[in-house]
Amino acid sequence: MHLPEKSIIFAHSDVGLAITKYLANNYLEDLLQVVVLEEDSDIYRYAKNAGIGICVFGSDTYNNFIATHEFDTGFLVWWPKIIPKELFTKAKDGFINTHPSLLPYCQGKHYNFWTIVEDCPFGVTLHYVNEGIDTGDVIYQKEINYDWLDTGETLFKRARSEMVSLFKEFYPLYRKGELPRVKQDSDQGSFHYSYELDATSRLDLSKKYLLKDILNLLRARTFEGHPSCSFEDTSTDKHYEVRISITEKDTSL
Repeated sequence: MHLPEKSIIFAHSDVGLAITKYLANNYLEDLLQVVVLEEDSDIYRYAKNAGIGICVFGSDTYNNFIATHEFDTGFLVWWPKIIPKELFTKAKDGFINTHPSLLPYCQGKHYNFWTIVEDCPFGVTLHYVNEGIDTGDVIYQKEINYDWLDTGETLFKRARSEMVSLFKEFYPLYRKGELPRVKQDSDQGSFHYSYELDATSRLDLSKKYLLKDILNLLRARTFEGHPSCSFEDTSTDKHYEVRISITEKDTSL
């Protein structure tokens, strides 16, 4: 791989802002264009003030840019939309996506929930984009340890923070061509769609569960400001939500 010359970054949320700032402050010559979902965003305002090329996804400016420019690498940084094949094959060195799980574990949606429910390894990953969803070759990743004190909320927040750190470690090595592509093991890991979340979070009072599985379900769906696990009392036709708080006991006393 030759050194990246010009890159386009599809950036979203605070992760996208942090990584855009990192590239602008350290590798401004690499940044050809930043793409955002809306003009009313911190990323758009930052890029505009910094004199970096910026456009809104799907706009006339964006469509014209894609049609008239060549670029070496595309980065999807916390980007919530699936891009078409004709776009990711346009980049000479491909598109690289940020995914907040330790691929091949928890491909697809709601990584923070399924990591706990499936009791699998957790981490953050940079991988090449292909026609599948989160199935492309891994280029860089980091495992993150977690324990009983973690919830869906804490894993979500840790992934956002660790993704920025991971990218800062990755990018200088990537520019030097020092990172290999590693195929994901299709016999390991898991994949989940959005609709699976609510169905799995509904508890059945007549069903027998292992205590460990119940605790994992409850803490996986514990996230302030978001729905939690739920159950129905059929004798009263009332529905309830349930969350959990786990603290470590001081056994030294």
